[in-house]
Amino acid sequence: MSTRKLSPQALAEALEEATGHKFHDPEPLRRALTHASARKSTGFDYERFEFLGDRVLGLVIADLLFRCFPDASEGELSLRFNALVNAETLAGISDKIGLPGLVHVGAELKGSTGRKRVNLRADALEALIAALYLDGGMDVARTFILRYWQPLSKRNIEARRDPKTALQEWAHQVSGKAPVYSLENRAGPDHDPVFTIRVNLENYEPTVGQGRTKREAEQAAAVKLLTREGVWKEGDAT
Repeated sequence: MSTRKLSPQALAEALEEATGHKFHDPEPLRRALTHASARKSTGFDYERFEFLGDRVLGLVIADLLFRCFPDASEGELSLRFNALVNAETLAGISDKIGLPGLVHVGAELKGSTGRKRVNLRADALEALIAALYLDGGMDVARTFILRYWQPLSKRNIEARRDPKTALQEWAHQVSGKAPVYSLENRAGPDHDPVFTIRVNLENYEPTVGQGRTKREAEQAAAVKLLTREGVWKEGDAT
């Protein structure tokens, strides 16, 4: 992440090879790559772009899976979809195309780590997708998305079940009790919250997970418990 403002043209040139698109109007790209922490110095941020990009990505991925897996059930399609649009997947693609170094952030976020950095990289990628859509239309956005997501869509998802459901089923088998989730902490501003959730299961040590929504944090906590107890292997939820 950078506290240095780049010109719209510099951003467009830096991303032209990675996106395969030459921006007709590079100015919105600067807005799309400006985090809310830098809003005081710019007067804008990427939150509206993130909103739009999330929907464009979701439609393209849903269409991709529907066409590529004609025999898949709704449940399997949902599992594949969630694996492709989660924050970790987006953050990985963001890193692959060198996006983090182009995002303008406030000084307080420079060198951020952990969950906050994952979310920032993921959100910036969604904002970039919106910029591509607005500048070049759906075909340009779809071409970019398929370039990076289509290879990932072929991954085996046999073990990729919803972790909360998996924990619920396992908990009933080993203890006859349901896991209990509790909110430990909520940190960060409204536009970028981080929730910390603890999951307790009778006769087992609790685990704690974090996420930008309560559900995401609950899932992270469930994954940790399932992995620690050997029910899942490392990577089963990715």
